Amino acid sequence: MDRDEPRWLTAPELEAWKAFSAMIIKLPAALDAQLRADAGLNQFEYLVLAGLSDAPERTLRMSDLAVLANGSLSRLSHVVKRLEAQGYVRRERCPGDGRATNAVLTEEGFRKLASSAPGHVEQVRSLVVDPLDPEQLDQLRRICLQVLQAMDPGLSWPACGPEAAGATEDVG
Repeated sequence: MDRDEPRWLTAPELEAWKAFSAMIIKLPAALDAQLRADAGLNQFEYLVLAGLSDAPERTLRMSDLAVLANGSLSRLSHVVKRLEAQGYVRRERCPGDGRATNAVLTEEGFRKLASSAPGHVEQVRSLVVDPLDPEQLDQLRRICLQVLQAMDPGLSWPACGPEAAGATEDVG
């Protein structure tokens, strides 16, 4: 095989890619539609609120929150400004670094997240969890971690190291 020749996908590889590609396009749209209809939030806003909710003291440096929410710092800044106007988040200087800014989840923001979470979790459950049996769900987790590692080998996602790809114990 010529080194310049593309490594074309086989028929089974192409079918898997088409199914995966359709899912990664349709799933975020379905999650976003549910959140907009039921909570008045988009998925990125929800991820920002959820990320802050899980952080110590419900506070994260904006740059860390951008990584967690998988968005640019510029996009995050616009979203945090909107969430701040709604009273869900406030920004403050980082105590250890006056050049950095922290985002802080307010009590009102926590209440908004808490009221939004049941519908979102139900949508995730109905679209992703319930159609799969436990073995398939574990396979999906392992496959996703492997793809994430291929895209970003240095990714510091929880349980994203090589040992996680084979882990099957429940950590819930």
